[in-house]
Amino acid sequence: MSQFHQKIDPAALGKVAVLMGGSSAEREVSLMSGGGVLQALRARGVDAHAFDPAHSDLSELKTHGYSRCFIALHGRHGEDGTVQGALELLGIPYTGPGVMASSIAMDKIMTKRIWRFEGLPTPDWRLVASSAETARAFKELGAPMIVKPSREGSTIGLTKVTSLGQCEQAYLLAAQHDPEVLCEQFIDGDETTCPVLGQGEGAQALPVIRIEAPEGNYDYQNKYFTDVTQYHCPSGLPGEEERAIQELVVRSFRTLGCRGWARADVMVRKSDRQPFLLEINTSPGMTGHSLVPMAARAQGISYEDLCLRILASASLDALQGRAQD
Repeated sequence: MSQFHQKIDPAALGKVAVLMGGSSAEREVSLMSGGGVLQALRARGVDAHAFDPAHSDLSELKTHGYSRCFIALHGRHGEDGTVQGALELLGIPYTGPGVMASSIAMDKIMTKRIWRFEGLPTPDWRLVASSAETARAFKELGAPMIVKPSREGSTIGLTKVTSLGQCEQAYLLAAQHDPEVLCEQFIDGDETTCPVLGQGEGAQALPVIRIEAPEGNYDYQNKYFTDVTQYHCPSGLPGEEERAIQELVVRSFRTLGCRGWARADVMVRKSDRQPFLLEINTSPGMTGHSLVPMAARAQGISYEDLCLRILASASLDALQGRAQD
């Protein structure tokens, strides 16, 4: 990870806005992520300030002289390409993937279509628009089946369906958050996640984290607000399996055109140890429970240095295009 141990001059990064809060269903988690990032950047000598788009207009970033943004927003209007597009128009470099990669990655169905087209393994799925279609998907995909909104994160609106009678309630819950509802084949096995840092050929995976949640229920509460979920990093998986997961997530990252950082979730099927991509998060959590900092620590990168490295990678799609000319 030599590129992430290079010397960075905090003063050269200018006045920095840490975008946090926002208006999505993940506002509470975003405030925790942003608070941690803000404290870490200040500890490294960065002129960093909190900026909540729910309370301040993004145009103020320009009028107040911000030179770059660390995006610690989660969910809609944070990692779906909309904020990224606004920052492109303002000409202010930002962390994480650009407009198109962010918008695609936020849409789980579009992400899966691209991965499938590129030959990357992802569980079978159906896009449904009613409880009747959900019941039909259940008959086709089998039990258990995951029902979730296509464009939400943090397992919001997700149900693990084990019987036909649960389909209607599962659909209605997911549809509260998004008219596009995804029914996905459940993969029985080890739940893992793996961050990627960098860009293009320089993108590298951090160590894999294996997740053990109570009764396999890695929901919103167990993700952020309890200490009962166990995280294993080192993962304890055979070295060959760990390397296969890392290679897969780097390919998934590059395939969607991501840059800077992201974190992909992968299930390893118990029966044959085949890894399956579930989704990729382009603005991962940075809270005390978050997994990118955990994997970075296992690589010898402190939370503060991780934040600094991510901030230093801030860019614009326009700059990326010029670099390739």
